[in-house]
Amino acid sequence: MSFQQVRDLGPRDLRRAIRAGRYAGPTAGCAPGRLQGNLAILPGDLADDFLRFCLRNPKPCPVIGVSEPGDPHIPALGADLDIRTDLGGYRVFRGSDGGRHVGTDDLTAIWRDDLVAFVLGCSFSFEDAVVRAGIPLPHVAAGRNVAMYVTSLQTAPSGPFRGPVVVSMRAFSPSNAIHAILLSDRYRLAHGAPVHIGDPAAIGIADLSKPDFGDAPDLAPGDIPVFWACGVTPQMAIRAARPDLAVTHEPGHMLVTDLSADAAEHTLGGVGPASTSTISRGATS
Repeated sequence: MSFQQVRDLGPRDLRRAIRAGRYAGPTAGCAPGRLQGNLAILPGDLADDFLRFCLRNPKPCPVIGVSEPGDPHIPALGADLDIRTDLGGYRVFRGSDGGRHVGTDDLTAIWRDDLVAFVLGCSFSFEDAVVRAGIPLPHVAAGRNVAMYVTSLQTAPSGPFRGPVVVSMRAFSPSNAIHAILLSDRYRLAHGAPVHIGDPAAIGIADLSKPDFGDAPDLAPGDIPVFWACGVTPQMAIRAARPDLAVTHEPGHMLVTDLSADAAEHTLGGVGPASTSTISRGATS
C-alpha cells in the first residue's frame, strides 16, 4: 500500500496494515489527530535507569506508556496493539555488536519475558495541528521522512544511559515559524516547543542537506530552520549503554496509538487540549 492509500486510515486499520506487511513506510501524516510514539525496549534490569533517563530528559523522551515485563501489549494505548509487530521497522541492538544494529519488521522471534517496552512521545503528533492551521510541511505532503540530526547538545545521564540530543528539523517562513512554535508548545507529549531556532552550527550541525536520519529537507529561500528534540535520542543513549539486547523503532516509523493527540495532552500530560482555532495564520493579538 502507498502512503496515499494509508494516510487516512484509522489507527487500528493502519496498525493491521503494518502488521500484515502491507505498509512499511514513515508514519508522518498518517492517522491524523492520533498520538504517535517512539519505541525503546530494554531488559527489565535496565528499566529503572532508563525511566530515570527519560524523566531527566523530558524534551526528547516524554513517556506516554510503559509495558509490564514480558508483555508486548499496552492496552491504554490501543486495544489490539502489539509492540512486536505494529511498527513498520525496528532496530535491534546487541551489546556484543559494538553499538551496531540490524533491522527487522517483526520482533516475535526475539521477544523475551524480561523485556519492558517504553513508548515515548513523537513530534509527528503536533504536525497534524500544524497542517490543520494551514502551515505547509513539505515532507508530510510528499510522504517522506523528516530530517533528523545528531547535535552537540548533551542529555542528562542516568546509570549507563547518556549521549547527544537528536533533533528533527522543519523549515518555515518567519510568520509560519512563529505559529508552528506556538502550536508545538501545547503538545508537551510530542516534545513541546523547539530546542533551537536558526543557525544549525550553533548546535553542532554542519550541513542541513546531510541529515543523520530521515530524508534531506527542502528549504525555500528565506526559510528559518526550527529544531525540535527527537525521539531518536534514546537510540544514542542505548548504543552507549550496550545492553545485551535492546530494540528501538526505525527512525520515522512510529507506533500509532488510538489516543487523540489533543486529549492525551490533558489525560496524560496535564495540559489542556490544544486548538488551532485560537492560533491561525495571520492571527493578530
